Amino acid sequence: MKAGKWVVIGVALGMIAATAGCLMELEGRVKLGMPGVKVQPAALYEDGRLVAPRSVVLPANVPGFQSKAVDMTPGELRGLPPDTTFGRRLYTNASGMQVQLTTVLMGRDHTSIHQPQYCLYAQAWNITNAERINLRMERPFSYDIPAVKLSATHALPGGGMINGIYVYWFVSGDRLTAEEGSRLWSMWKTVLQTGVTERWAYISYFTTCQPGQESDRLAQLRKLIIETVPEFQKVTGEAISPMAQGKGGK
Repeated sequence: MKAGKWVVIGVALGMIAATAGCLMELEGRVKLGMPGVKVQPAALYEDGRLVAPRSVVLPANVPGFQSKAVDMTPGELRGLPPDTTFGRRLYTNASGMQVQLTTVLMGRDHTSIHQPQYCLYAQAWNITNAERINLRMERPFSYDIPAVKLSATHALPGGGMINGIYVYWFVSGDRLTAEEGSRLWSMWKTVLQTGVTERWAYISYFTTCQPGQESDRLAQLRKLIIETVPEFQKVTGEAISPMAQGKGGK
């Protein structure tokens, strides 16, 4: 091997070692930022075992919907760091539409949040489309939440298919984004500049429908999002001027 290659390898190894040392030092002195969702001392259990002393408290009473708390699965709990905070409820309306709202809030370990697509792939859903959408909120004022809508299909045991709609975004103590790259860049930039680890939460809404019902189901889902988000999310986007409000979320 030429001497030049050894120099390159030596520099690369030196950079890796320096980075590891820097991260270890940061871990000991960083502060944890404020979350963008409401957390209360409501204990979370799984099969009678205390999982966490606190949880993201999601609204129980929503007009037009009945709701109930839903446990995180054992697989989810095993796969996420112990300092993760959760919140999950299932909402059902009179037409039989069911929506699962899940919030995953990271602690000091940022691996609590991963690519949302993994959640669907792990349950044998086939993602057919991904698109950016804006969710027009009405409270406390008019603003848009940038989100991603995943369309998916799932084969039923007895034959046939069912469609799924999965809407998600990320929120920290002062930011909203639908982009994983933007979230990671903001987190690392903030910790290096200020010594504060942004505490990001991953918010998702998931519902299913028969093929051909997607547009109607998405319209109903938007209504649920409008009603529930102001009850647990503390961060808003930039206010939309009255002239632009008629355009609506897209």
